[in-house]
Amino acid sequence: MGTTATAQRLLLGKGRSRRRALFTDAHHRCLGFPRGLPYSADRGKKSVNRQTLDDLKQQIPLMGYLQAHDWRPARSLSRGRWMGLCPLHEDHKPSFLVDPHRNLFYCYGCGRGGDVIRLAELYHQVTFSQALVVLRQWRGAEPLLKDAAQFYQVQLNRHGEAVAYLHQRGVRSPELIEHMRIGYAPGGCLRGWLIQLGHSLPALCQAGLVTGGGYDAYVHRIVFPLEGNLYGRSLSPSAPPHRFLPGSKGGLYAWAQVQSYPEVILVEGLFDYAVLWGAGFRNITCSLGTHLNTRQLHQLGDAPRTVYLAFDSDRNGSGQQAAQDLSRTLRQRGIHARLVRLPEGHDPNSFFTQGGDERQFHALLEAALK
Repeated sequence: MGTTATAQRLLLGKGRSRRRALFTDAHHRCLGFPRGLPYSADRGKKSVNRQTLDDLKQQIPLMGYLQAHDWRPARSLSRGRWMGLCPLHEDHKPSFLVDPHRNLFYCYGCGRGGDVIRLAELYHQVTFSQALVVLRQWRGAEPLLKDAAQFYQVQLNRHGEAVAYLHQRGVRSPELIEHMRIGYAPGGCLRGWLIQLGHSLPALCQAGLVTGGGYDAYVHRIVFPLEGNLYGRSLSPSAPPHRFLPGSKGGLYAWAQVQSYPEVILVEGLFDYAVLWGAGFRNITCSLGTHLNTRQLHQLGDAPRTVYLAFDSDRNGSGQQAAQDLSRTLRQRGIHARLVRLPEGHDPNSFFTQGGDERQFHALLEAALK
């Protein structure tokens, strides 16, 4: 398989064989320390017990986590190991080695390796402590987030200000609200409901649904369930408009319903998605911001397709600049990208709420720049 001299020096260490060193000396803080010392995160300001992390890694097999994030092995090796394309960089031939028995990985292309915690750090582009949150949520928070999302859905029609806000943003159809499972967080009542269902207060705090002081984290927010997260859009102008739970924002929104289309429309925000879906576009997905994470980029490139970037046309040009930067990244990955030019000052949501229609948006797609 081969490796560079630098990678060999990192792997081997003095007087050690390549085979043994591959997974024993590729040291990283996530791999632990001899004599049972605790893991250290945030430059020593926080300490996590090593046994706690060992338990977490046993509960989340590396191979299972990789496969759940669309990684597929290309060929088998001896002793049950596998090779495949690296999910951490643009890989054109299998260079990513996985040892399921030791729950460790190493890439001969980018020179990075470690355990499932290190993988979560690199893959989701988060800190060590954030990677722990991501993994814990992935492991056990799905029932908790599902119950929270269902609670928020019930609350929506009980609060007129939430319904009025949705109407203002062009979201009126019950079918659309049901499709996106939109809810509302009034604040002050989620904690009691979830505890009544049997969830513990520490679990609520760990998921980020409840603050350290015991209060609901989402207050006066429209809530959209995501993959392993919740997005909350504030109704109050005095609060930060956007909020996610701790951890990764996940993959592209509703990707399973979109990935079979040869042409995909990519937008920044969920309200952009909502008006386009309501207008009849079904090949629509959302990146939840202009910066795509590693998984989202891999999803767009998992089959030959054209991606129409319908980002905000801000007066300062930031949205279109982000779209141009992303189009270059996509083209470097062999993905066809086209830039949709919305009228100045508009995003897809405002385009439709201020009089635009399906026919006019189709014309923008046809005029999209290559």
